[in-house]
Amino acid sequence: MYRRRRLFVGGALLLIIALVSSFAVAGAFNGRSEQASSTAPGATASADPSAGASPSASASPSAPAATPTPSATPGCNQNLVTVSASTDKAAYGPEENPMLTLKVTNGGTMPCEVNIGTSQMEFLVTSGADRIFSSRDCQAVSEDLVKMIAPGASETANFPWSRNRSVEGCQPVEAQPGGGGAYYIFTAKLGSKASPKAVFQLN
Repeated sequence: MYRRRRLFVGGALLLIIALVSSFAVAGAFNGRSEQASSTAPGATASADPSAGASPSASASPSAPAATPTPSATPGCNQNLVTVSASTDKAAYGPEENPMLTLKVTNGGTMPCEVNIGTSQMEFLVTSGADRIFSSRDCQAVSEDLVKMIAPGASETANFPWSRNRSVEGCQPVEAQPGGGGAYYIFTAKLGSKASPKAVFQLN
């Protein structure tokens, strides 16, 4: 009996040692498998999001150089502008029509611009208090005409007068200016400027 117990105890110890050895081997195998799987070729490392980013330098474009604007010719100082009136003859025969001339002169020392268009001009003929004719009464078109006038230079405009009367609104007028040696006054106007009187005679 004693021998049998010793054999039984010895067999049990051998069985326990075998089980412990198998567990140790299994544990070592599992540890190696986990280590191998952590370094397996399919694993991807997270890339640094800033890596490879090329900074885009936003250089603000330089403003284009300002191009100097050439200064426009100034308008003439009205105090330095003179307007004069004249006729091509001092006296006209019964069949002759007067040529009325308006002249504007730059009395300043610098070139300047003057509007000598029909929008500004008026050729006015009177006889005493009687308003005989105005080029504005029947003017079909009113236009601007800006001219540069040099210092001391002049621009002229001519108007052939048909020895007729006119009224504002271009209404028909039957009466005609009298001849027989009557005297008439021609006044040239440009804007707010008026010329001295030019006297002529109709025969």
